[in-house]
Amino acid sequence: MNSKEMSLKTETRRIVHRTRGQGHGPIIRLMSPSDLGHLLKPFVFLDLIDADTSLAESMPIHPHSGIATVTLIIEGDVRFDDPESGRGTISYGGVEWMRAGGGVWHGKEMTSGTSKRVRGYQLWIALPPELENGPVDSQYLEADKIPGVGSARIILGSYAGVKSPVRSPEGINYLLVTLAPGERWEYQPPVDQDVAWLSVSRGAVATPDIASEGELVTFSSGNGVITMQADEKNGAVFIMGSAVRHPYELKLGYYSVHTSAEALQAGEARISEIEVRLREAGDRQATSGVTPVFQ
Repeated sequence: MNSKEMSLKTETRRIVHRTRGQGHGPIIRLMSPSDLGHLLKPFVFLDLIDADTSLAESMPIHPHSGIATVTLIIEGDVRFDDPESGRGTISYGGVEWMRAGGGVWHGKEMTSGTSKRVRGYQLWIALPPELENGPVDSQYLEADKIPGVGSARIILGSYAGVKSPVRSPEGINYLLVTLAPGERWEYQPPVDQDVAWLSVSRGAVATPDIASEGELVTFSSGNGVITMQADEKNGAVFIMGSAVRHPYELKLGYYSVHTSAEALQAGEARISEIEVRLREAGDRQATSGVTPVFQ
């Protein structure tokens, strides 16, 4: 082991912020650009969803630009029906990826599955300048398409030599980790990924500070290994992110995040153009109940 590797192993990463978010009911906002998203960018929004599966049908169609959204199912299931991706079911560890780029309208591209309730996370990622006003890119990946290494599933990026099939930007890792009661697990971020956080869906995890169910915690900046141990009785299910820090000041619209005022203006103008065509298109709902993404 060389000196650089030794320094990574011995550096202590401690929890420096923790939150239970804002809101109540089916959606809790754990992070936004006005709070932890400013510190954890490119991770800028995170919602914890715990709802009746009818929530999928009640979501309004709405626009985005400049960001990518990652919808990850932890419990229950939802269905998708997409002209390019076909039909399928997203359950534990399954993912919808949507890179909004220069502009998109969505919100009803999934419907309820076989479960009565669904629990999961929706994460927003700020895109770099070369992608923020670029083409839209959507993927629907069922659980068996998401690779795993030991206790972790690789939702975005690469871990332990295994790469996610999601077409996300470089420099971002996003993992779903499930630990048995008392199980110990270590995460060594890539050398240049000094942003790190986790959110516990079920159970609790010691880092050695305790992160409990429903919390989002952030770690001190650095590249050291993060050691976690699950609750002795209930184990733990949590998501974890690390990334190269997004170097741009966030420019915010109501549904958009960009790296400059000019890029935000272009994205919002494109959203308005798409809205005109969306209204002209009329009812686009498929027989399965979904309304495909419009770009």
